[in-house]
Amino acid sequence: MTRELRFGVATLQNVPWNTLVERWQYLDELGFDSAWVADHFVNPFSPSEPFLEGWTLLSALATQTQRIRLGTMVTNSSLHNPAVLAKQALTVDHVSGGRLELGIGAGGAPPDHTMTGIPDYDPPERAARLREFTEIVDQLLRNEVTTYRGRYYQVEDAEMHPAPVQKPRPPLMIAALGPKTLRIAAEYADSWNFIPEEDLTPREALEQTAERNRMLDDYCAQIGRDPGEITRSLLAWPFMPETPFDSDDAFHEFIGRYREVGIDEFIFYWLREEALECGYDRSMVERSAGRATLERLAGEVIPALRR
Repeated sequence: MTRELRFGVATLQNVPWNTLVERWQYLDELGFDSAWVADHFVNPFSPSEPFLEGWTLLSALATQTQRIRLGTMVTNSSLHNPAVLAKQALTVDHVSGGRLELGIGAGGAPPDHTMTGIPDYDPPERAARLREFTEIVDQLLRNEVTTYRGRYYQVEDAEMHPAPVQKPRPPLMIAALGPKTLRIAAEYADSWNFIPEEDLTPREALEQTAERNRMLDDYCAQIGRDPGEITRSLLAWPFMPETPFDSDDAFHEFIGRYREVGIDEFIFYWLREEALECGYDRSMVERSAGRATLERLAGEVIPALRR
């Protein structure tokens, strides 16, 4: 199944509130499909710089935009209680008029845990907790009353009123790399988000994406789910091994290669313009988009790709 191409922009909340509002309104006007904030206690790239909390910020930004869909890239399940997170998502869905994309992942950024005292579980436990977390969030957003008794989380007669604006619930994006989390995505995700591992060549990153995409298809087949129901989303983060913004041809070629292996949504980082002056690695900045690049992509390049 070939889906329509979608393009989103992830912003780090390391700028003043008024600047972030201006940027999101700009993305809204340019016609991007989605905008995203991070869910970390601090910026993992630069822990000492200013950084605003993601879910509080998301609700506020929903009041400042009109059309663009919005979400967290992605919620660190280790930092949240699943029932409380479901209520937060319900609230943002209403505040935004039904524009929420609910991203969830297993987490793992060290400062989120060392700075908060929240345990940094090993990968197998993070995956097991993510499963229960996802099941609870899914059930609470679908049902008026939910009881759930798992190994890690328990919910007793949790009431959810009003119902979400989006039916049966806001779309659920699961970030998944390994077999355990990919199985969760196969069962519950409306969208699967993937980031290739670091230190890969461009060819290796593409092959890994294709391999994980096939694994997701296989897990869907095992449970009898149509794999075409799941959007395949790539976070083209600044540590990927290539720079798609060097030229329009480079961008076309990048999108085309990943489109061929099944990706139909692309999310790029917009780092603040003064990132180099603030000590960010030059290669990282070059692999993210700036204002002029985003304007050119939205005005010329992306419409041509969609045609």
